[in-house]
Amino acid sequence: MLNPSVARLRIVGIGGTTKAGSSTEKALVACLTAAGRLGAEVQVIPGAALASLPLYSPEETLRTPEQLRFVDTVRQADGLILATPAYHAGMSGLLKNAIDLLEDLRDEPRPYLDGRAVGCIVTAYGWQGAGTTLTSVRTIVHALRGWPTPLGVTLNTAIPLFDATGSCMDEKTQTQFEMLAAQVVGFAARFAA
Repeated sequence: MLNPSVARLRIVGIGGTTKAGSSTEKALVACLTAAGRLGAEVQVIPGAALASLPLYSPEETLRTPEQLRFVDTVRQADGLILATPAYHAGMSGLLKNAIDLLEDLRDEPRPYLDGRAVGCIVTAYGWQGAGTTLTSVRTIVHALRGWPTPLGVTLNTAIPLFDATGSCMDEKTQTQFEMLAAQVVGFAARFAA
């Protein structure tokens, strides 16, 4: 049953890698699915779509249709979930390039990510880079005036977490997805009220 207070909320998930079926993308979809169960309208912008965005260049004012579509999707979002692999203790270039494009929202009535709850997910093959990357992603969200949720999810993908269909096999990890989704949807509902 849909919660009427969140039925019109749009939660957009952004992330993944160029690798089809990556753990990062599976984690993002699992979290968005949880947000959908809470009544939100969800949309994913996967790594393959991010790979189609030209390299952000501040002096270039003309935008491709893909860039315009990406910025408009974020503009209309009530909340976001960002998911990235940890590459050498930092976010993927794909996600960073997409985030840089949000500079186009600077002069909007709701600039950048202002008034939007943002959940953060980081995957890493081991634990070392995940925490550092999560801190970096949260810092960037703050810089863009977004509200990172209290819970940030870090996953060690050296441990099998998903089955062949993409379903989470680990109960604790699934609980984290549910909690992160609830925080994004709940905060988005409060901001929208």
